Amino acid sequence: MDALTVIVAHNRYRQVGGEERCVALQLAALRAAGVRCALLERDSAALARSAAARALLAGGERGLASAVAAAAAQAGRGRQLVVHAHNLLPALGPRLLESARRLGARTVLQLHNLRLSCSIGIAWRNGRVCQQCRERFTLPAVLHDCRRSLPESVVYAAALARHFRRTLAAVDRFVVPSAYALARVRAIGVPQERVRVVSHYLPPDAFASSSCADTGRYALVAARLVPEKGVEWALRAASAARVPLVIAGAGPERARLAALARELGADVRFSGWASADELRRLRAEAAFVLVPSLVPEFAGYAALEALAAGLPVVAARAGALPELVGDNSCVQPGAVDELAERMALLWGDPARRRAEGERNLARAREHFARERYIDDIRALYGEFAP
Repeated sequence: MDALTVIVAHNRYRQVGGEERCVALQLAALRAAGVRCALLERDSAALARSAAARALLAGGERGLASAVAAAAAQAGRGRQLVVHAHNLLPALGPRLLESARRLGARTVLQLHNLRLSCSIGIAWRNGRVCQQCRERFTLPAVLHDCRRSLPESVVYAAALARHFRRTLAAVDRFVVPSAYALARVRAIGVPQERVRVVSHYLPPDAFASSSCADTGRYALVAARLVPEKGVEWALRAASAARVPLVIAGAGPERARLAALARELGADVRFSGWASADELRRLRAEAAFVLVPSLVPEFAGYAALEALAAGLPVVAARAGALPELVGDNSCVQPGAVDELAERMALLWGDPARRRAEGERNLARAREHFARERYIDDIRALYGEFAP
């Protein structure tokens, strides 16, 4: 890839999450592989709501061709230029991809969710999967007020409908992180022949030398405290199984979950929002990790990090989680008794925990190492070779 320059483009969310981490890891992998690269970034937190709405409806802000050219010059442009975009909304939009094309770049759009058609991205409503919006049909987002602000719901629905085909036309390849994600994006109208599956990876320092799950002192959940993450389900199951639980995360559900823990008499500690280093320390003392997300997500760093830490994982059988951790490590979403039974089994058998942890560590090294990611991304960009 000596002749290649990659511009990684991303519109940061107001609340930082997994996509920002994916962008940072992609840049790190490209640099480790010796690829010239630069970041072209916008931040939703820096945009007034009115400015965001205008950019959304217009398909991106003006001046993006100059921004791409400046980023390419910063990286040191090779013979082949690739613009690899992540979240486009609201400031980048299809205008970024069109601008890149006019400069002779090939374009990649990495889909972390269904935001091409879904105004909230997760396609989740009233506690279940929603498939009403697809391609340019986005009226249900207005009827259900999915953004919880009718003006905002109208703007998003109008912009997504207006720019769906425009976005598809400006993309050479789409990237998704799982086979589950491939099926979901195909269902909303993304051409399957242009989609490639490239799984996430973890950096070398994320991998434990061996499992210490047999000495763990609690079960661990690391998630935003919102209903769709299933933390209440995990809390109820931990109480029923009499397993100590540590909940790492922040969000609007914190007070309600704390009250529920007191009501149940559960042995629960809320550690609050945790940095990457703090999470590493929490995993080092955990017996196993719960990933109880009720939303069928495209991928999940919480699950990958647990595997790499050499910990057993009990996850919801939802979205890509069975792909990541194995179906035998999954239980039916929301089934308190089934989750409690699995937790009690692991808690009472340290040798089983260590054996499962070692198997998970081997799985992570095989499927989610940086070298595998670099090989996959080389193959993707190699499709554009002159």
